[in-house]
Amino acid sequence: MRSRWIYLVGAAIFAALCCARPGFVQAGTKLQRLFYYNDTESAYRDLKQHIDQIDILAPTAFNVDEEGVVWGEVDPRAIDLAEKHKVEVMPLIHNAKFNQVLLHKLMTNPAAIKRMLSTLVDLCKMKDFVGIQFDFEDLNVADKDLYTNMCREASEALHAHGLEFSVAIVGRASDFAGPTEASAHGFENWSGGYDLGELAKVTDFVTVMAYGKHGKGIIDVIKYALKSVPPNKLSVGIPLFSRYWSDGGKRTSLNYESAMGLVDRHNAEVKWDSTDGVDYAVFHTNGSFQYMYVEDARGFAYKKDLYKRYNLLGFSAFTLGLEDPRIWQILK
Repeated sequence: MRSRWIYLVGAAIFAALCCARPGFVQAGTKLQRLFYYNDTESAYRDLKQHIDQIDILAPTAFNVDEEGVVWGEVDPRAIDLAEKHKVEVMPLIHNAKFNQVLLHKLMTNPAAIKRMLSTLVDLCKMKDFVGIQFDFEDLNVADKDLYTNMCREASEALHAHGLEFSVAIVGRASDFAGPTEASAHGFENWSGGYDLGELAKVTDFVTVMAYGKHGKGIIDVIKYALKSVPPNKLSVGIPLFSRYWSDGGKRTSLNYESAMGLVDRHNAEVKWDSTDGVDYAVFHTNGSFQYMYVEDARGFAYKKDLYKRYNLLGFSAFTLGLEDPRIWQILK
């Protein structure tokens, strides 16, 4: 009886602490809604209209070089608006231009890491940011431990000041590089360098970027991540941009308005793929077929419901200003 009483008291204290932590949403409650924010007028317009439907605003604001020098800015209008509506602001920091060589140099320079972290702590305290999200990409698989160690240092530095720390990582479905030389290159230089289990230990949450995945593809990414990341620490990406493959396989990202403009221009039909949970369109022009994934409200609802079924922390939507306006009805 005594051991059961101790267990219940401990569980109650843990639950209270979790609920009190800024930005923390317990699994089983409503999904945490993180929206990325590029510094554009369309993003600010949508932020003004829908800020009350956002939990965390994540501006893609800061870059760092190999010496740990940080630069960038968050739109001051967005900061003011978030403060008035009690929306947490968690800016991103990137390796400048997602440069792999630069990132390696940064991670092997203790003084540079210290300089970067000191700057980030100061920025958070000065601007009242809730914390920082690392978005370091083009990470080589050989640098996995270096990245984990840098994240561990970031966690200690930020948590020491009561700030949150999260990471955005490129999603993968397994530890196998895949069937082709291209997939092996992607694993080696893009998705294979993240140690999910260790990152989950040192972060408040992990965002898995799975914007190009649909249906079974995104389910496989979720299942793989859940082997290492607790569901109440896992946020999975939702793309708000559509993708268009034109002549020669060239891929372009489009906002919803532009995507539907192409559909209208070519008198194409948007069809629902119930297996993959996405709308798509195919049309013929300039002697070749053109393909497009249309990321609209129906696909958004599919992914949101999927994440809820897996009892995840929430979703991370990229990015404000590109979305189908009807998603906001879904979020009401």
